[in-house]
Amino acid sequence: MKPRITVITLGVDDLERSVSFYRDGLGLPTQGIVGKEFEHGAVAFFEFQAGLKLALWNRKDLAHEANVHQTPPSPTECTIGHNVSSKEEVDQVMEQAKSAGATITDPAHDTFWGGYSGHFQDPDGHLWEVVWNPHWDLFE
Repeated sequence: MKPRITVITLGVDDLERSVSFYRDGLGLPTQGIVGKEFEHGAVAFFEFQAGLKLALWNRKDLAHEANVHQTPPSPTECTIGHNVSSKEEVDQVMEQAKSAGATITDPAHDTFWGGYSGHFQDPDGHLWEVVWNPHWDLFE
């Protein structure tokens, strides 16, 4: 398998609320909800860096599509890492997420490994880490 991750899909309970959080609160670009004309088809895509999108899809529709039983969500199943270029940017993104309605679970702080990070949950409980890693040259 070649590493070609192109879409990260999050199951959500209220698609409109989640679109508002990511679009209006975090400022992520989207065309809005598409596919409403199809049963189990309503989805919203957000552009990340080239070649990567975030998709939001109702949990029940995702369970239907994957042919799995819908279970209660758990924030400890996955963390989405958002790397930034400075400690100050970590603080800015954390504040933006809080203002958008996120729950701050771990305020930004210096880490044991020399970085700086904080965690927040979106309205559906998905866990995000906002992190500055001085050991990664992502922004050069």
